[in-house]
Amino acid sequence: MDRYKGKPLYEQIVLKARELNLAGATVTRGIMGFGAESRLHTARLLRLSEDLPIIIELVDTDENINKLLPLLDEIVVEGLITLETVRVIKYRCSNKDGV
Repeated sequence: MDRYKGKPLYEQIVLKARELNLAGATVTRGIMGFGAESRLHTARLLRLSEDLPIIIELVDTDENINKLLPLLDEIVVEGLITLETVRVIKYRCSNKDGV
């Protein structure tokens, strides 16, 4: 698992996104995948695999996402970073009182 300053890389990215007040972040661990070297990573191995694919999705405006890009350039040593335009159908948020 990739690390930065002693913590998992995905954790550092999500914490920075929260610090920058991005609208949302989700980390998903894949059960199987391969990358540029075509080496297969799978959860089916007998040992607990620490090199399973991880997807970090961040949601916000281009302007806010762009604030995070310099950090990503610095700390992501290998992997794939993409920017996608999405059409939000619904986004709901309730306050602490459930209203």
